[in-house]
Amino acid sequence: MSRTAPRAPSDSPEATTVPPEIQARLAQAGLRRTLATRAVIGLFLARPAQGLTHAQVLAALASRGAAVNRVTLYRLLDRLAAIGVLERHTDDDRTWRFTLAEGPDADAVPRFECDACHQQFRLPDAAGPTRAVVEQLQHTLAMLGHQGGRIDLAVHGTCAACSTCPGDPGPDSG
Repeated sequence: MSRTAPRAPSDSPEATTVPPEIQARLAQAGLRRTLATRAVIGLFLARPAQGLTHAQVLAALASRGAAVNRVTLYRLLDRLAAIGVLERHTDDDRTWRFTLAEGPDADAVPRFECDACHQQFRLPDAAGPTRAVVEQLQHTLAMLGHQGGRIDLAVHGTCAACSTCPGDPGPDSG
């Protein structure tokens, strides 16, 4: 009999259901659906637009009751990014931030990242013109003998929510 208080299902890493498309990516890559894997995926499913650092992921997992070794977490985040479950971006401070990947066509969808809160916003209306630019860049690289792997297009600035925060000077003040 357990003496610990039961957690709410939304806070329990064990209750995380891995969506079928992510399960397929894990299986194809030979990754097991361990408790740590399910907890990390559950965290990103709950915060799909938020770019989280390794330390933020570690703290969020700990607050949910999932004790994951920091080295194991580094490896897991890298593996999830390598198989396309997560995307890894570098912010202006050269800190890696991870977000839930949107799918195989996500490269052609530009994003806006708020430099204040690091929330990311997909810009799907710009996907068509962006796809043409990506193809042109890939063609140019190929003509030079290079093989481009991934093109990440992002606009950085301040989101509407952060620009209206009290005490924030906003993007127009200098």
